Amino acid sequence: MRITRSVGACIVLFFGGVGPALAHLGGAASSVDDDRIGLEGGLRTTPMQQFTMHVITAASGTIVREYASPDDKVFAISWRGPTPPDLRTLLGEYFTLYLNATTSSVQTRAGSHRQVSVSQSDLVVQAAGHARSFRGRAFVPSLVPAGVLIDALP
Repeated sequence: MRITRSVGACIVLFFGGVGPALAHLGGAASSVDDDRIGLEGGLRTTPMQQFTMHVITAASGTIVREYASPDDKVFAISWRGPTPPDLRTLLGEYFTLYLNATTSSVQTRAGSHRQVSVSQSDLVVQAAGHARSFRGRAFVPSLVPAGVLIDALP
């Protein structure tokens, strides 16, 4: 049990970073501008047919995409860049579920490449990264609007 908790703690440090607050899964999309300010970045909002995509380009160079349904709920988040985002904040109420699930889903590859994959009925998280190259996505299947294909999100 002690080793499992240590692995979980490493995941939090590796993928959970410390950073500014972002809109979180299941939360209102109305806080996206606060996220832009916290990340000291630019914001581009693109209304799509079935959702709105908010793209924040952080001062660090990391790009965070927040996908909001027509009822103003963030149903998915993705990221790519030189620094990992703060998953504790991004996942909001789902972070504990993520942390509990990651104790058995961390994979390490040569060269310190880390990969996390969580697939549960209420939460899916796929993240990978190594020095200066982090990417991932998280979504709540029950919040994805009808007709939206997660794999087709820009």
